[in-house]
Amino acid sequence: MKILSIDSTGLVASCALVNEDKTIAEFTTNYKKTHSQTLMPMIEAMCNLVELNLKEIDYIACASGPGSFTGLRIGAATAKGLAHGLNKKIIPVPTLDALAYNIPECSSLVIPIMDARRNQVYTALYKTSGGLERLTEYTACDIEQLLSMVNERGESALFLGDGVPVFKDRIIAANSSYIFAPASCNMQRAASVGALAFERLDCAVDCDNFEIIYLRKSQAEREREERLGGNV
Repeated sequence: MKILSIDSTGLVASCALVNEDKTIAEFTTNYKKTHSQTLMPMIEAMCNLVELNLKEIDYIACASGPGSFTGLRIGAATAKGLAHGLNKKIIPVPTLDALAYNIPECSSLVIPIMDARRNQVYTALYKTSGGLERLTEYTACDIEQLLSMVNERGESALFLGDGVPVFKDRIIAANSSYIFAPASCNMQRAASVGALAFERLDCAVDCDNFEIIYLRKSQAEREREERLGGNV
């Protein structure tokens, strides 16, 4: 069984081809081009490299958020378009789950943080020793609120994600013993999305039923509400 997996929910664009026991190919970029420019060419180049006809895949796995609103929609549109054209189902994989999956068998709390702007992060707390276990709900919260919650648990913690460069100094100030994932596994990887998808085959949906986890309203929606509120 082969799964084509996609993640464009953050700064990186990533696609991978995985089967039950290995990553066949993975293509990840973290560059200044938009995901709409890179994602489909990356998929095409990857498939050409491994001589794969997309009709041969069994499922499409797509990171379902939370994350960048634009990135989420590009990934969803790509997955839905491919699923419709190939008559395949989509396996949704929450972005934070896939990020935490980058750090297997860790004795510390694993805390993926994605920069949500306005001093907030998208996050959840995980244990990965003995398998991936999510300890909290997915949330968008103030970074200080998160750090207070982690400090109260009194456990060692490892942080990863694109929120780390933004908030690293404040994390260290909160507790200098907290550690950070190395660059090789700090960002989203489609291979992790694909590997988790194999554990969630029963979650596969038709393209019309694929849903995104937003957690927050988009900036455009918030600004519109602020303008309307100011006119009342």
